[in-house]
Amino acid sequence: MNICVYGASSSVIAGVYIKPVEILGTKLADRGHTLIFGGGKHGLMGAAARGVKTGGGKIIGVVPEFLASGGVIYEECDEVIYTETMRERKAVMESKADAFVITPGGPGTLDEFFEILTLKQLGRHSKPIAVLNTCGYYDDLIKQLRSSVLKHFISPDNLKLFAVFDSQDKLIDYLEANPTADFVTEELRYTCLLYTSPSPRD
Repeated sequence: MNICVYGASSSVIAGVYIKPVEILGTKLADRGHTLIFGGGKHGLMGAAARGVKTGGGKIIGVVPEFLASGGVIYEECDEVIYTETMRERKAVMESKADAFVITPGGPGTLDEFFEILTLKQLGRHSKPIAVLNTCGYYDDLIKQLRSSVLKHFISPDNLKLFAVFDSQDKLIDYLEANPTADFVTEELRYTCLLYTSPSPRD
């Protein structure tokens, strides 16, 4: 499976959040999965990539061109796809992935999580979504979502569109047990083809 891992790119994140994502990456590689990620070398992005590299797995980075020259790209990707904008980057990652993992992160990670969750709610994909809730990082967010259900802003069924784990093995078991979508919307397929560009370094 191509598994898209979202997570923070900050270089000042505590090790208690870094190590579990490195372990996740290694376990994904051990089970033969390919990593799709945002291409960064810092934070949890870098942790996932290092873990997959340790396990001998394949790594595909998806990077907007304006970040390509900033020294922030993980240099041992097997493939790097360059896009023009952040929105295009998300579309490429979504179209290439068979499943999604949300690790701790800030606004960018939350944006990615809610986009794929909304697309699943709208029936635009049926790919599994799993949250790695390291040290209870997402406890407050999950509490807010449950509160929104009680206040009738969110359907209870929407909380069944993703699963939350603190164990890497159980998380991967969930992804492997849930059938992935056998389609990519034509909109996403077109966006991927339109905006994937050669490396600016070529």
